[in-house]
Amino acid sequence: MVSSPVPPWRWQVLDRAADLDPVPPAIEETRAQDWCNFVLWRPSRLPAGCDTRVGTLRREAPPGRVAAEGRTPWSDANPAGYRTEISGGGRRLRLKQFLYDWAFPAADHPCLWGSETRPAEIGGGRVVWLGTDYLGHRAASARMARTTVELSVLEGEFDDDELVALFAALRPAVPDAVPRVLATPFADLSYWARRPASMVSVPTGVFRFHRSEREHEGDWVPSEQVADFLTAQGVPVTAGQFRAESAATFGDGATVRELDVVYSSPSGGELRLTAQRTGGGRLAFPPQRDKHPATAEIRDLGGRPLHLGHLSTRYGACDAWWQHPDGYDLRLLGSAGADLGAEAFHGLAAEIDRGLRLAGRAAVLG
Repeated sequence: MVSSPVPPWRWQVLDRAADLDPVPPAIEETRAQDWCNFVLWRPSRLPAGCDTRVGTLRREAPPGRVAAEGRTPWSDANPAGYRTEISGGGRRLRLKQFLYDWAFPAADHPCLWGSETRPAEIGGGRVVWLGTDYLGHRAASARMARTTVELSVLEGEFDDDELVALFAALRPAVPDAVPRVLATPFADLSYWARRPASMVSVPTGVFRFHRSEREHEGDWVPSEQVADFLTAQGVPVTAGQFRAESAATFGDGATVRELDVVYSSPSGGELRLTAQRTGGGRLAFPPQRDKHPATAEIRDLGGRPLHLGHLSTRYGACDAWWQHPDGYDLRLLGSAGADLGAEAFHGLAAEIDRGLRLAGRAAVLG
């Protein structure tokens, strides 16, 4: 008996930015899931002496600046987000959940950018990072089924074991939403792929690459055409357990400069490949380190240098740059995970490189 395909995820949105709630309403997670373009998680266990209040929902709305508490201050975008506070005994922390989708999440934990971080496994091959956030608070961050879950300690002290246990105890608020969200292509979930919001200049990995234009950029290929589009460009559709499901071209005006490909795994892991004709885009060789503690090394890739950066040899997150003899510049970014350490990631880059060589032509954006 052939099983039916999993239907894509559909969620509710507001018609206008003016319809945004002046103050995000308190909505329990199971009801809030219908307003989220990401899997919403809730704790099944709490730190000793703590309880949780009902979280607040920021609904999605079209771009537009309005006087609404909780909306992003650095863009006209109005994506969905969910915020929960956990407190007790003079201690308090906050969880924020959202789909980080205007760029690849910086080193896989944007809120900890610039701080020394420590990884810990939390089950299902997932990893949580512990460090200090941009406000100087003790903090943690994990990507779970593509959802970015950020924790910030607001009052008192929580030790590493308590924070790791809290992340390990997160469960989907609506289990049936998980396979549907994971079956939905990134381009169909992403706010920035669907709406003409202004871009945000953010770091993306160990090596420096920022798309700094303020105007909206990126033309996304219809999801049902991605495989044919990539085949025509000479780009492999699969890499290990990852399969390409979204693609976009970036450029300045009428000139296309780079191709981005999003590969995802059944569990929600993600790879992001950026490809350009040699010297034709914003990938500059040799790559320069960005401002985040990490390890950078040069490895061999078929007699060519592979610049590999990673936060953890065992867990990633990894950032690889190399050049292909057929005339490509390439960069591959990856999520952190128990199966995505430096060796495994090197293997994925090599597999993509072989796929490009087999294509037999330098067709990327040609």
